[in-house]
Amino acid sequence: MSVHLLEEMSTPALDALDRARTVVLLTISPLETHGPHLPVGVDAFAARHFAETIAARLVAARPGWSAVLAPTLHLGSFTFDSVGTVAVRQRVVRDALVDYGRAFAPAGFRHILIANGHAGPGHLAALEEASALVSRRHRVIMASFTGHLAWEFMRGRYAAKIEARLGRPMSDEERRAFAEDAHGGWWETSLMLLLRPDLVDGAYRTLPAARYSWAERVMPNYAVRKGGRGYVGHPALADPAFARATTDVLMTEAMAIVDGLLDGTHAPGRHRSVFSRVPVFRTNFWPAAAGVAAGLGALAVGVAGFMLRRRPPSA
Repeated sequence: MSVHLLEEMSTPALDALDRARTVVLLTISPLETHGPHLPVGVDAFAARHFAETIAARLVAARPGWSAVLAPTLHLGSFTFDSVGTVAVRQRVVRDALVDYGRAFAPAGFRHILIANGHAGPGHLAALEEASALVSRRHRVIMASFTGHLAWEFMRGRYAAKIEARLGRPMSDEERRAFAEDAHGGWWETSLMLLLRPDLVDGAYRTLPAARYSWAERVMPNYAVRKGGRGYVGHPALADPAFARATTDVLMTEAMAIVDGLLDGTHAPGRHRSVFSRVPVFRTNFWPAAAGVAAGLGALAVGVAGFMLRRRPPSA
């Protein structure tokens, strides 16, 4: 068998793999509220499906190659905080993946891919930072590109391809819903109906649409504030056929990136998300900002003290 589960392998079995033709897949996503109708593990289920599909397609297309699936890490930051959500500090997410990368890269494994199902901006930035650090330090290919795929998907870049897979154009209502979808809505509910229908509460059919403006979406925990129920979008539209069409498109796009990485035509950082380019989403931004603020405060106190000492005595 060319697809292996890391936790089931012995050290000699892992060591016997051809390093040049082995891909290690790290799966990571948080446990997070996704509304009253979905389990908190939605992102992890999505990420695992993503990893398993990449592994299966990779070994089918490349005879002699192997894929190693590491156990899912239930870690994630920039989450909606509610009962059931396990929020992890952004730096911890990054460092955990750096440690995993350092476990494989020095042992000669050259290709390490991250599968992720969570679209929190800072979370995506942490995955991409970890990939860049390991790639640079160990001169391997470690890449996280699910943020890029999620961004293109949410912007509607794949809409025409999805319609082709569906075999019909989306209605005006569906196009509006697609533009508003973000979390626990049409797509993720559809995906869970495809992957684990036993975990979807049938009440999804009666849930009203949860719409939020872009101004509201920049607020932390916006989906659980002011009576929000932890989802964003239109879960009542959910349909496994929609999930099948969208995941097929996403996996085709993903495999094009994977092939480019393995063939050396794509650099590991080529398909970063837009969020890793925004300073406020980087793991070192707020600690650095706090340090600068503290330094400026200390400087101000020092200058004030100096000026007071230099003040001439009153007559």
